[in-house]
Amino acid sequence: MSIFLIIIGLTLLVVGGEFLVRSSVALSFKLKLSKMVIGLTVVSFATSAPELLVSVQAALDGLSSISLGNVIGSNIANIGLVLGVTAVIAPLAIDKDFYKFNWPVMMLLSVALYFLLKSGNVLDRTEGIALLVMLIIYLWLLIARARKKSAADALSEKQEVSDEVDDKLAVVSNFKIVIWLLIGGAALYFGSVWLVEGAVDLARVMEVSERVIAVTMIAIGTSVPELAASIIAALKKEKALSLGNLIGSNIFNIASVLGITAIIQPIAVTEIQVLNSDIFWLLGFAAILIPLAFIPKRFLIGRYKGLILVFAYMVFVSLAFT
Repeated sequence: MSIFLIIIGLTLLVVGGEFLVRSSVALSFKLKLSKMVIGLTVVSFATSAPELLVSVQAALDGLSSISLGNVIGSNIANIGLVLGVTAVIAPLAIDKDFYKFNWPVMMLLSVALYFLLKSGNVLDRTEGIALLVMLIIYLWLLIARARKKSAADALSEKQEVSDEVDDKLAVVSNFKIVIWLLIGGAALYFGSVWLVEGAVDLARVMEVSERVIAVTMIAIGTSVPELAASIIAALKKEKALSLGNLIGSNIFNIASVLGITAIIQPIAVTEIQVLNSDIFWLLGFAAILIPLAFIPKRFLIGRYKGLILVFAYMVFVSLAFT
């Protein structure tokens, strides 16, 4: 029954997330926002909704280990699993924005998360507000950098950040937008409730902590849609994965998901492994991207580097259960 609840929960989160993205983008067009702004902000917020609902639901249920495990595990899976597997299939090019802007912000937030959790073993409302403020500053700088590019570069940048923005959504009726919002909201709510319930039941059956299920199964589950899309694109020799989007997802997970969750319900560190193990894996996967970006072949993450990431992720998962 616990496996069934987890599968149904993850399915509803994927469906709900898709409807929320569509309705949010359509609504943004109604508000006359540019495709660049929609791609950089609205889509990013909407795609973080499943993780947000799971973390909030878990925190409200007093299951802080799932709230933290969900975000930490998702960030690790994004690099070790999604980036690693995609790189094995098709090499990923790295642009200068990665190491000059996106990676430093992700690393700063990851380190900040460690110190925030270590000071008092809780992420309180004030710290949640601080994370949201950091996110707003990041978004402001992101949009400013995109607008400052030269005319030719700006055109390609806008195209890159708005790949996920479907022009057809600009003509969607208000009625459809409301229906999509209702479907997305309901699916996300019930999906998060059933996923958390299934995770708790499975942890009891397997005699492991909820944290273990959160950093492994839930994290992998929420990364499957992005992984599947990247693999299909790589096999078709299309643009497989934007490293900037992946790093951006990790930034949103920490700053918006944990920030908003902490404001609604402070997140306590209930399992010492979060600070003794999980957070260091998070920092390690984030830090290793820089040497991988420059050694031995610069600005390229190819098959062998991808294999290193996948192997490291398998080690992380196996150690989590032992």
